[in-house]
Parts: sequence; C-alpha cells; structure tokens
Amino acid sequence: MVHVTGSVLDPDLGDHICLPFEGERERMSATRTFTLNGLRRRTKVMIITHADSPARTRDWLAPLVPGFADAESAGQVEILACADTHFTDGCLDPERVLCGLSKAKDRARRHGQHGVYALIDASWGVRDAPAQAAFEAAANELFGERWLAAVCQYDRQLFPREAIDRATAVHPISPEQALLRFANLCSPGLRVWGDIDLTNRQAFASLLAPLEKEPGEVVIDASELGFIDAGSAQLLTALAMARRQAATVVVCGDRVARVLRLIRAEEFLAVRRVGDV
Repeated sequence: MVHVTGSVLDPDLGDHICLPFEGERERMSATRTFTLNGLRRRTKVMIITHADSPARTRDWLAPLVPGFADAESAGQVEILACADTHFTDGCLDPERVLCGLSKAKDRARRHGQHGVYALIDASWGVRDAPAQAAFEAAANELFGERWLAAVCQYDRQLFPREAIDRATAVHPISPEQALLRFANLCSPGLRVWGDIDLTNRQAFASLLAPLEKEPGEVVIDASELGFIDAGSAQLLTALAMARRQAATVVVCGDRVARVLRLIRAEEFLAVRRVGDV
C-alpha cells in the first residue's frame, strides 16, 4: 500500500483525493499548502468554499501566500462559493459542477496554465452524505482526461465516521489507503497504475461502470498496476460479463495475471501479458 499523506496537497493532474481533517488550523494550513503548490505548478487554483465565505477565505489566505493578489488578478486563483458552483435553487446540480469545471479548464488554457487545481470544502454535503458519495463516485470519470486535480476536504467534526469512510472509499486516493491513478485511452478503455485493494475498490468500480456501455472492444491497460486484490479483480470479470457482446481485454504483468488466473477471469475476458503485446 502507498501512503500519500505528504503528497495529497501536491497532487498530479488527474488525481481525485479525499482529505479528512480536524479543526480550522488544519483546514487553513492545507489550503495554504495546496494554493502554493498549485501556483508553483502553474495551474489555475480554484478554492470552492462552504463553511467559510470567499471573502473571509481571501482575508486570511492572501497574507499566507506570496504574490496572492497578483495571482488572483491574473486569474490564476479563483475563490468561489459552493452555492455558486454546486447548487441550483438549493439542490445539488451535478451538471452545473461539471460545466463549471470545464469552463475553468478553458480559462486555464487561455491563460497558458497547465490545468486546474481545485480544493473543495465538502461540508456542502453533510446533510446527505450518501448522495454526496454517489456524486463523488460519478465524478471520477472526469479525471481520466488528466487536466484536473481535486482535493475534497472532509471535516471530521462535521461528518460521522461512517460518512468519512464512505467518502474515502469512492475516492481513488486518500491518506492511508491504496493509491490509484488512471487515464482514459484514445480508444475505449482505461489505463490504471498504482494499487487497488479494499480501500479504493469502490472508486475502481466507478471507473469501470461507464465502460459497460461501450459497443466495441474495451482495453484495460494494467501493465503498470503494482497490486490488485482478488475482490477488486472480480470487478474486471463483472465488466466483461456485462458486455458479452464485445471483447474486454486486460493488458497486465505477471502479478496481476496470476490474480486473474486465480479467479478464472480468462473464462470471460482476454488477458494479454505485457511481453506479448
């Protein structure tokens, strides 16, 4: 398992991270570090607030980040309220969220920035944590294009333990859990690397779900996957069974191939060893 506590605030584009925290000092410190790293990486930094207003966030953050005022004036930093990014008439609006992020990507490109760094105060979902987790899982698909990195901050003082556990499970990356990274392939499919186990299995399932609708061959490139447990490998079998009308191919190394052989996955999908591709 890869422990990522130190890197969650300096993510790669394509990372979707759940970051539980406790207390205002920890939240503010994380916001400062994330902003500094986003500016260093020459991305557009979006800070989406809920517990705090954009104005108050700006008041305490600006003195902590050298060059903050110039960066904000240049459009490299944006501070927005969840009410203006996540909701329409008081109801969660997933399309508005995705549209807003896509527009941020376009603005970043116009300004010569490398992508979008989004820090999101997840307390917007405290009243309906199961619905929030479902939204987070569905949003994973967006990260396969690898222009967006998002850190979702979950306040342990607001969310009960089961809600935190639910949130971390649907995020591909969270401190003290296996680290999963992924990218869309040009043809239908997915490239995955890192590790997959019980801690991020639900996130992996959310990545495979959209592929069930593909009419042609789907390729899962797991050639750089370090580890997958049997339960998570079963998700690949389930994908192949759900789309029997077309081929499902897994490209992998010996370690992953052994797990697939153990669960008899080759009865439903094609396994191509890395050396044979």
